Order: sequence, then C-alpha cells, then structure tokens
Amino acid sequence: MKIIDVEAIYLRLPDVKAQTDSGQDALIVRVTTDAGITGIGEVDSAPLAVKGVIEGPFSHNITCGLRELMIGEDPFETEYLWYKMYRKNVYGGRRGIGIHAMSGIDIALWDIKGKALGQPIWKLLGGGFHEKIRPYASTLFGKTPDETRERAQRFRDRGFTAVKFGWEPMGQDEKTDIALVREARRGLGDDVDLMIDAGLVWDAKTAIQRARAFADYNIFWLEEPLAPDDYDGYRKLSEATHIRIAAGEEESNRLSYIELMDRGKIDVVQIDLTRVGGFTEAMKIASLAVDRGLPVANHGFTTYINVAAALHFLNSVPNSFICEFAAEEETTLREEITTFPITAKDGYLEIPTEPGLGLELNSEAIDKYRVA
Repeated sequence: MKIIDVEAIYLRLPDVKAQTDSGQDALIVRVTTDAGITGIGEVDSAPLAVKGVIEGPFSHNITCGLRELMIGEDPFETEYLWYKMYRKNVYGGRRGIGIHAMSGIDIALWDIKGKALGQPIWKLLGGGFHEKIRPYASTLFGKTPDETRERAQRFRDRGFTAVKFGWEPMGQDEKTDIALVREARRGLGDDVDLMIDAGLVWDAKTAIQRARAFADYNIFWLEEPLAPDDYDGYRKLSEATHIRIAAGEEESNRLSYIELMDRGKIDVVQIDLTRVGGFTEAMKIASLAVDRGLPVANHGFTTYINVAAALHFLNSVPNSFICEFAAEEETTLREEITTFPITAKDGYLEIPTEPGLGLELNSEAIDKYRVA
C-alpha cells in the first residue's frame, strides 16, 4: 500500500465571531492510498498556515512541503514517516505550526492502519484501559456572571458531572473573576466538578491570589492562568496552592512538555493530538507523564475527529481519567462535517470499536463549508 495524495481542506462558517472558539473553522487532512483506503485527521492551528506547510513545494532538504514527503510512502511506517517530516522541516518545523501540520497527517495514517487491519486505533496502540470515560463539558464563560450561572445549570441538567468554563471575560478584574467562578459553582451545585480555564491572563502573583480566592468554590483544576513559557511562574503557583494546575495545550513537542512538568511542576498534563504530532508523539508525552506520576487529559475544542482521536489515545495510556468534550451551544462545524456525532450516554463517552478512528467525513458538509 502506498500514499498517493494528501489534502489539506479548510472549512469555515460563513459568519465567524470574534471569540475564542475553535469550532468556527477547521483544517481537515485527508490521506489517500492506492488501495482505496482513505484516512482523515485534523489540525487545530492557524488553518491556512498549516495548509501551506502541507501543500508547499520542496525548497531544500530541511524545508519541504509535507505532502511531497508522503507521496509513494507506506502509511504503516508511522514512526519513520514522523521523523521524516520532522527532519525535513528542521528550519520551521521543530515547534508550532510545523508540528501542528504533522499532527493531522499522523492521525490520518493511524486511521488508515486501523481500517486496513479492521481494528480501532487504540488496539493498535496496545490500549484497553477503558470501556468508557467520563467527559467534561467544555464551554466559554457567559458574557456576565449571571449568564455563566444559567449556562452551568443547563449543562448540569444535560447530565454532565464535570464542566469547564474558560476565557473571556476572565481577567478583566478581581471582582469579575471571582463572580464568574462563584456563579458557575452556584449553577452547577455541589456535586458537579468545576474546572476553570483562565486563558493565559495573569502573572504568577495574580494567579496565586485568584487560586486562593477560587478555593472557596472547590474547583477541580485551574487551567493555563499564565503565559505558556512562564515555567518558573507555574512552579511558584503550583507550590502556593493545593488546587490542581493544568496546562499543555499550547505545547507541540515533548521537550517543552518536559519543561512544563519538571520546571513548571504542573499537576495535570493536557495533550492535544491535533497539535503535538498526532498519536505517534502523544504516546511518548503520555509516557513521560506516567514516569512522573502525573495524570493525562486531552485537549480538544474543535470537531469530532479530535474527540475520536482523543478517545483512542486516552484508552491507550494508564494515566488518563477524563475527556474534554466541546459542548458549546453556539453554531459550530462539528455537528455536520462527520458521519455521526459523538454523544455522552449516561454521563460517559464510549470508546470507539469501529476500525480506525471510527468515523468518516460527510461529503455534503465538506462541500458546503470548504473555502480552500
């Protein structure tokens, strides 16, 4: 079996709002083989920049478009192909968008392997730790504390046992920050876990002050309160509070995860397969976390391709315990672009059992939203 094509498909809603919501557009990767088996993946990044990394031509031996590197290769050789992409893009691909682009291709390759062998990806990875896993509803804060409370009540009523609120308007001032968390807790009641994603808004001293104030509302974790490279700030915060500190979605390479874990002393390692290099690199990062006694959760706020990949991944590592599940109530792409939605049943997400990722693209929706 040989790869004959790699497509980077950019999808976008007609009306994109100025808010932190990755569900308004998407970069889908489709890898086609000469055996008629097609794999799909996703990249959560700057979509057209990723498209350029994939579709760009050869420049020289360490700056080369990824599609060109894949043509004619065996899709089963995922480890070799990962390092081929990495090595051939050393100038621009060691972090960030270069690794992001590799992620979508790697996920698609594992999808092909699963389909060809008639097995779900988690079996190929040697998994089997879960039959189902608890999701947390991941959403944005309401525009006001009162609206946040109303959202919390709706998610509680939908049966979620954990909910995360994030980003704007967190970070405006102390009074608003505390009110947002207070009203989120009020809406959820005492029996639902509450996570707070601050959205990179504070310095270390402010984050310590907020963590102490938020402790009154029994939050499960405080996520990404600091700039991604402020490893010393993360250490100071972690040492100053009993609240779990979660981070990792801004990272794209295992070396920066080592910094975050060893220097930053975070408590929960968040891994986004569409950013870190797909399954091939995510498994290595999870192993580093296992060695340090740290739990792993996925990050994902895009489409069901990301969710499906996360479920396979989480089922393949011993230190996974919960799955981020984008539950925004606004219009997004995720409900349309794949063949079936992933839904929570009795408060849990079931681990896929179909070959590969276990879902396919909806061609009509792809044509409807495709812009490049």
